[in-house]
Amino acid sequence: MNKTELVNAIAAKAALTKVDAKKALEAAIEAVSEDLKAGNKVALLGFGTFAVTERPERQGVNPATGAKIKIAAKKVVKFKAGAELADAVK
Repeated sequence: MNKTELVNAIAAKAALTKVDAKKALEAAIEAVSEDLKAGNKVALLGFGTFAVTERPERQGVNPATGAKIKIAAKKVVKFKAGAELADAVK
């Protein structure tokens, strides 16, 4: 499912226009993104939890040359599915 299909599904399930559904989806994505940028967790009960974690600097290998390279530390977003979502996809 892509963003357009998700907007269509939201519009159909919530009896909204596609324009309103798109605005709602974009607002939700923006709110989650801003909270994650601030270093907070976002927990959606029954769906899952988004959290930012730090990945430390590490050694890697260039597959073309075999040379060792240094991979910089960075922050990554992780998602852990909630119990209801995990049960629904079993």
